[in-house]
Amino acid sequence: MSNFIEKSKTLQYQLQNNYSATFIEVCAGCGGLSSGFIEAGFKPLLLNDIDKTCCETLRLNHPNIDVVCDSMVNLDLTPYKDKVDLLMGGLSCQSFSISGKRRGLKDERGNLMLEFSRLISETNPKIFLIENVKGLLNHNKGKTLATIIANFPKNYRVNYQLLNAVDYEVPQKRERVFIVGVRDNIKEKFLFPSKIDKKILLKDVLPKCPNTDGGYTYSTEKAKIMHQVPQGGCWVDLPDKVAKKYMKDSYYSEGGRRGILKRLNMLESSLTLTTSPMQKQTERCHPLEDRPLNVREYARIQTFPDTYNFAGSIAAKYRQIGNAVPIRLAYHVAKEVMKIIS
Repeated sequence: MSNFIEKSKTLQYQLQNNYSATFIEVCAGCGGLSSGFIEAGFKPLLLNDIDKTCCETLRLNHPNIDVVCDSMVNLDLTPYKDKVDLLMGGLSCQSFSISGKRRGLKDERGNLMLEFSRLISETNPKIFLIENVKGLLNHNKGKTLATIIANFPKNYRVNYQLLNAVDYEVPQKRERVFIVGVRDNIKEKFLFPSKIDKKILLKDVLPKCPNTDGGYTYSTEKAKIMHQVPQGGCWVDLPDKVAKKYMKDSYYSEGGRRGILKRLNMLESSLTLTTSPMQKQTERCHPLEDRPLNVREYARIQTFPDTYNFAGSIAAKYRQIGNAVPIRLAYHVAKEVMKIIS
């Protein structure tokens, strides 16, 4: 087994007796962001999400932590005033996603960005952090991001940067925006983590992966079609007759559509995982086998350890993992936050 997987086995609460900072996370999902911060030495005081299955997952993996299953709009964090070092959240991203309708702050989920400012005022943390999708940067020509930043309490210096998980020990190309605010009385400047030269490839994480959580399968007919797609290939690598039959009228459409019938490559990092490995435009077929990635393979690519438990149905597990912040990416951001807190 690779050193990468061996190292991930020790992640959960390896520093539980040696915390040096505290945090609260809202919209925590299944716990990717919080797990990375826990590994870096942060102690969670409260985790929040509105999704009941995500909350069950959080409780399975963090049994001694207060998990509040409710909308962050209904949270009252005033009891934590001046008692928490970091307030953070992986706020709902669909409002700014390139693949969605991009309604931004007009969407109720987009307004959570503005609601987050209230929670900053209630807790007065040393630092706050928000994670979101790349689409936030250019939504409404940058005006949306400017509005969000302008709405934060004025006693914070705010910086943001687009990070690609593949540069931080994650075997996946996954871009996310991190917004960090540092309270004015903290003189140290926050610096985003430097890129790590060594890339983690699928050959480092997929071999000997357990199938404890199950996964989707292809029909016999589709498995036969996928068998003809080489590693790293897609529908364009099929025999022309097979491609025309599968693609139908789409065969003649413009655009590459290279996510259709996409097979991953062991010698590369994964493309961005979505909430299902079988979405038509974003297929994620195993590099060597004629099937979609299973749930545990999904988790490994998102750098969850094999000991991390996911609640719910197979579909719910894929959804939780596909929406998560990769733990190793979160860990490297957390280390930089810790430098100016401790």
